[in-house]
Amino acid sequence: MSLNILFAARPERWAEYETPLRTAFEAAGLKDYNLSMEIPPEQVDYIVYAPNSRLRDFTPYTRTKGVLNLWAGVEEITGNETLTQPLTRMVDDGLERGMVEWVTGQTLRHHLGMDEHILGQDGTWRNETPPLAKDRPVTILGLGALGRACAETLAHLGFPVTGWSRSQKEIPGITCLSGDDGFARALETAQIVVLLVPYTPQTENLIDAAALSSMPAGGFLINPGRGSLIDDDALIAALDSGHIAHATLDVFRTEPLPPEHLYWAHPRVTVTPHIASETRADTAAEVIAENIRRGEAGEPLLHLVDRNLGY
Repeated sequence: MSLNILFAARPERWAEYETPLRTAFEAAGLKDYNLSMEIPPEQVDYIVYAPNSRLRDFTPYTRTKGVLNLWAGVEEITGNETLTQPLTRMVDDGLERGMVEWVTGQTLRHHLGMDEHILGQDGTWRNETPPLAKDRPVTILGLGALGRACAETLAHLGFPVTGWSRSQKEIPGITCLSGDDGFARALETAQIVVLLVPYTPQTENLIDAAALSSMPAGGFLINPGRGSLIDDDALIAALDSGHIAHATLDVFRTEPLPPEHLYWAHPRVTVTPHIASETRADTAAEVIAENIRRGEAGEPLLHLVDRNLGY
C-alpha cells in the first residue's frame, strides 16, 4: 500500500517544495509513496504542514502518524485542540546557517559602529576605534538549536557570550544561565542582546521596561525571534531616552509592519522584513524525509513538540 503524504501549505509553495521533497524521499529510501496537495483525509499517513495553510481541522485525519511542520515556530498551531497527532517543528541546517549569518552580521555591525560611517558621510572625520570583541559582552536569550549555533559562532569570534534558557544548559565556551535570577544576570552586563527564545504565554513581553532598564546604558537589541517578545511601548521609550542605542528588529506583532508604525521612522530602529532566516526547501525536505523514514521504521520522530511547553 502506498504511503500517502499530504502537502498542506500555500499553493505557491508546492512548486518550491515538490522536487526537493521527491529527491529527499528517494535518498531516504522511500519508494512507494503518493505526495500530493489533494488526498482524502482518512487516507493521509503524514502531513507536511505550514501553519498559514487552510488546514485547521485535523479531526478527519485518523490515520495520520505525524504532522511535520515546515516552520521553526509552532505557536500558531500548538493551541489547536483538533491536532492530537504527533507534531514536529523544523530544525534544519539551512535555517540554522541563515540565522547564524544574519545574527553575526547584525552583531558585528553594532559592535564596529558601522552605521556611523555608512550613514555619516558629512565631511566629519570620525576616528574613534571600536573595542575588540573580547570587550563587548553579548547575551543570547534562548539556547535552542538556533540560539546555540549563534552563541557558538559569536564566541568563536572572541565575544564573551552569555546564554539564557528556560532550563539550564551546558555549552562549552558559553556562560549558561537559567531561571529568573539568571535572566537578570544575563542582561545586566549585556552590551548586545539577541532574542531567540520561542514565543509562549510566558515569554510574551519578556523584554519589558524592567528588562530594558537592567541592560547597560547604550546597549543594542537584536530581535530575529518573535515580535511578541518585546513590549513595543517600553522599547520606544528606552530608545527615546537613549538608554538603548539601537534596536534591529526583524519580527513584529503584526506583519507586514504597518506603514504608520513608529518603528519605521524611528532614527534608532532598523526594520528588516522577517528575513533573518528562512526555511530552505532542499535542507527542509531532508528533515521531512528523515522523519517519515523514522516513522515507518518505528523510530522516534526528530524535533517533537512538547505541547505543555509550546515548542
